[in-house]
Amino acid sequence: MDFIDELTWRGMIHTMMPGTDEQLKKEMTTAYLGIDPTADSLHIGHLCGVMMLRHFQRCGHKPIALVGGATGMIGDPSGKSAERNLLDESTLRHNQEAIKKQLGRFLDFESDAPNRAELVNNYDWMKDVSFLDFAREIGKHITVNYMMAKDSVQKRLNGEARDGLSFTEFTYQLLQGFDFLHLYQDKNCKLQLGGSDQWGNITTGSELIRRKLGGEVFALTCPLITKADGGKFGKTESGNIWLDAKYTSPYKFYQFWLNVSDADAEKYLKIFTFLTKEEIEALAAEHAADPGQRPMQKRLAKEVTEMVHGEEAYNAAVEASRILFSNDTRDALMRLDEATLLDLFDGVPRFNISREELEAGIPALDFLSVKTSVFPSKGEARKMVQGGGVSINKAKLTDPAATIGADSLIGGKYILAQRGKKNYYLIVAE
Repeated sequence: MDFIDELTWRGMIHTMMPGTDEQLKKEMTTAYLGIDPTADSLHIGHLCGVMMLRHFQRCGHKPIALVGGATGMIGDPSGKSAERNLLDESTLRHNQEAIKKQLGRFLDFESDAPNRAELVNNYDWMKDVSFLDFAREIGKHITVNYMMAKDSVQKRLNGEARDGLSFTEFTYQLLQGFDFLHLYQDKNCKLQLGGSDQWGNITTGSELIRRKLGGEVFALTCPLITKADGGKFGKTESGNIWLDAKYTSPYKFYQFWLNVSDADAEKYLKIFTFLTKEEIEALAAEHAADPGQRPMQKRLAKEVTEMVHGEEAYNAAVEASRILFSNDTRDALMRLDEATLLDLFDGVPRFNISREELEAGIPALDFLSVKTSVFPSKGEARKMVQGGGVSINKAKLTDPAATIGADSLIGGKYILAQRGKKNYYLIVAE
């Protein structure tokens, strides 16, 4: 596999320094990509960069993931309109370990292969550098004129930021340049990867290496991922789509990919999966023949969910999705974990009910219209039960005289009532 050819057909190259392709063809090359450690989980906005690292390793080269422990204490102004909150060292160390665990699903850190991946933290080589040393050894090589010309600086100075640009943020490109210099000297790293918004910072690093050591290094950026409608990729009403299941359940993660537009599905298949060009073209043809079946979205959701969460979590997400559209899924519903259940029925009306009363047993009509407000009256509840329009935990309620007890609780806490085909209610035992 050729790294540049692979990224080119996948639409994953935005800008590339001259000579990059020739360098990669010449020898096994080491490249690094910086990751912001301001949270203890990656989100899908990081995925394009992570996929670049994985392709890089699959093509026989050596990837380095750099967690910006030092730079995370400052905040990168690129593409931002406000200065970031600064984190303490213990939080950054915790975040680093969590991120490494996630990256382990994509990169080989453990084998004896010469191109095994490495994780580094720039705090480790910056923590003991004094301001005077930094000013003398790094600052003197890059002029203020050069730094001021960067787009990220100009945008902040020209009114995008209410409070302007702090000196702390202004130094960010020098600090990132110092990273490239250190990795070039310490690990023979000759290529930096990143998003297109990082081009200015990356080129500062390459210029620093050229001026200080006379070395030649390279850079390659991927485009910032967008949605066809212009909306921000990876953002929902509830915020980021995270890779950690404790922040975004596998069900909600799966649903995100399943619900992308037709216009985005083919592009995302190229960027976020390892399907071949021929496989993606076949899926696109199948989709064009019967768009209602959404084969591209289904395959995209399968590939990415399995890659991030594993096959078992993917199967559980598919089973959870079936619950909404099938009447024979009581057993599947009873097996749901709490997070998936709450995601599945996010936004449905909720009622609280006494656990003690449930353990004693509550007549179904009281349960539906007195203890909760699923129906406004017992008469209406009875009529709909007799007509076959009421379900408890996806099982038809056929007897108006039935009793609802604690044995109906999902996970010992919830009962799902359904009125008609689309009206759901979640009853919480307290």
